[in-house]
Amino acid sequence: MKTPPPSSRSARLATLTAAACLLLAGCSAVGGTDDESGANAAAGTARMKVALIAHGGEGDAFWELVRKGAQAAAAKDGIDLTYASDSDPTRQADLMRDAIRRKVDGIAVTLAKPSAMTSPVTEARRAGIPVVGLNSGIDDWQSAGLLGYFGQDESVTGRAVGGKLDDLKAEHTLCVIHERGNVALEARCAGVKKAFGGETENLYVDGSDMDAVTATVAARLTQDPSIDEVVTLGAQYALAAVKSTDEARSKARVATFDLNEDLVKAVQDGDVQFAVDQQPYLQGYLAVDSLWLYRTNGNTLGGGEAPVLTGPAFVTKANVAAVAKFAANGTR
Repeated sequence: MKTPPPSSRSARLATLTAAACLLLAGCSAVGGTDDESGANAAAGTARMKVALIAHGGEGDAFWELVRKGAQAAAAKDGIDLTYASDSDPTRQADLMRDAIRRKVDGIAVTLAKPSAMTSPVTEARRAGIPVVGLNSGIDDWQSAGLLGYFGQDESVTGRAVGGKLDDLKAEHTLCVIHERGNVALEARCAGVKKAFGGETENLYVDGSDMDAVTATVAARLTQDPSIDEVVTLGAQYALAAVKSTDEARSKARVATFDLNEDLVKAVQDGDVQFAVDQQPYLQGYLAVDSLWLYRTNGNTLGGGEAPVLTGPAFVTKANVAAVAKFAANGTR
């Protein structure tokens, strides 16, 4: 016996119910939940676990921007993200080994001290965990076996800064390195020295003690009044150097690598000539998102052959207004 067709009222009710279910599913995918979102929800799989292991010091504003970018990508992709950082290379390696023991699905790591990270990167690869690099290690990521790299070429950027100092008619530059042995920082100052037509000297300071940074720079400016330019390698150190010039009653100008909200205001006020923005938020975002793309679709940004560059971009008084609102949001 044939089943009678549903009444028109029943059919309308079924249609509305189906539409409501689709609407609710769509809202869940867009907003994300604590349990699943995006492709993970569609596939019915557990949330992907990613660890970002950095080398920044505690409370460093730069690394908070990296972290925010990583968190934004994790929220979009439905990823459980853990962030850990230690400026000591041995402890950073231990943090990576801890992530391997936790059987994460992907690791993003900085290679500020490449030799210290070679072994844990190898361990991750043996465990079948994909690893990408960000921020530091552009000359080492391929030999280390990483899937990709996100950052700026520090040597190229340093040379660009050296050229800009020539344009500004500087003659004697003090390049302030706040972490001895960090390959990215050393490359910046080496690039400046290579391109700058005047004299460049490096000054090493303890980046974990801002008062000491200010005092050390001020002392060198007092010793040598011929220094007419101070180049720092982080936004907070530029602000410290501005204080140094005041204390030393020096006529030296200040320029810097990297950017934050306070530095934007310093550029607007003319206290800092320019900043070089490597977009740390973007570095964190792309590193985490690339691991999701690799796990879900087999993609490798840059094809595994070329780094994905996030900088440099010069921020001066002429264009600082264009980035000010993003800096105020805490993302630049």
